[in-house]
Amino acid sequence: MFSQAEENYLKAIYHLESGSKGGINTNAIAKSLATKASSVSDMIKKLSDKEVVLYKKYKGVTLTELGKKTAANIVRKHRLWEVFLVKKLNFSWDEVHDVAEQLEHIKSKKLINQLDALLGFPTHDPHGDPIPDKDGYINAIDKCLLATLKETETGVCVGVNDSSSEFLQFLDKKGITLGKKIEVLEKEDFDDSLSILIDNKKMSISNKIANNLYIRKS
Repeated sequence: MFSQAEENYLKAIYHLESGSKGGINTNAIAKSLATKASSVSDMIKKLSDKEVVLYKKYKGVTLTELGKKTAANIVRKHRLWEVFLVKKLNFSWDEVHDVAEQLEHIKSKKLINQLDALLGFPTHDPHGDPIPDKDGYINAIDKCLLATLKETETGVCVGVNDSSSEFLQFLDKKGITLGKKIEVLEKEDFDDSLSILIDNKKMSISNKIANNLYIRKS
């Protein structure tokens, strides 16, 4: 069994590893969890004793197979709860993250498996992130950032890189949601901003926005 703090560390390392090819340094973990590097070092030793992480000097921290499965299970619970909150309790997609952060630490496997079945075994959460199955496997989809599309190319919005409530609320105002078809009409050389067509409406979006929207090319 792991404490809530230990689970938070495992999840943070899991997310950092997904975007890295090597070990994760303690400063990156500290930044992710808004804590001190000294606190990270103490926790890494505890997790190493529990055989869920490996630490090599100058090479950083990696999850063991047990660590990966444990972390994936925490992520699974978090994303299933997000789906539940949206589908069953009518939360909006910008409201669910903080609540799911609390619910993800529930230990009952039976509850989570029945929650999964109740929801119809969803593969993605409300933000488009894939939900690991009970064995930790993720069925990822082929996607790219909207910013990488060229003029006249089209795609379907399948996720967000920034899941902050501020960004999600901004997307709601613009009418940009998952499943919407987006066509790139024009790309500005000066600042890489885009003119796009969505729901037969033309709008301009910044490069920052385009770099936070995932698209599946059509």
